[in-house]
Amino acid sequence: MTAQIDGPGVVEPATLRDVLGHFASGVVVVTAAGPDGPLGFTCQSFASLSLDPPLVSFAPSRTSSTWPRIRDVGAFCVNVLAADQQHLSAGFARSGVDKFAGVGWQPGPHRAPVLDGACAWIGCTLWHEYDGGDHTIVAGRVRDLAADASRTPLLFHRGRYGLATGAEEDR
Repeated sequence: MTAQIDGPGVVEPATLRDVLGHFASGVVVVTAAGPDGPLGFTCQSFASLSLDPPLVSFAPSRTSSTWPRIRDVGAFCVNVLAADQQHLSAGFARSGVDKFAGVGWQPGPHRAPVLDGACAWIGCTLWHEYDGGDHTIVAGRVRDLAADASRTPLLFHRGRYGLATGAEEDR
């Protein structure tokens, strides 16, 4: 497959989304303990950033109503979802609902929710933010973390959820 570029330096958003969708990514839910209760949102743009100092990054949309509230808290937890947690990915991507209704979790570092059954969690404090176009690039300083090696991560590839084994399921 060859992507069509619409003139020198002009890339249509739909083309960019289609081509970059060929890169499989994990799915995380970023959580925090807000003043009025737990906060969280789904994010697919998560990555390890630095070992020294220990940093991770993710990129919430500038239209996110949850990220500014988590930013104000200054501490958060990145929950790496497991393959059987597609429902959490969908639930935390919604707006205007109680995202934690029926969701099991425990308070982690800085009281940020650690979601039950997650493959891994990374407790962070806000290190820095950068302009990322229609997203904000967030760097978090890792303070605590843990993983469950028996859990398989949830993957997202070409607009669909998939398993680390390569089997894909429709959203």
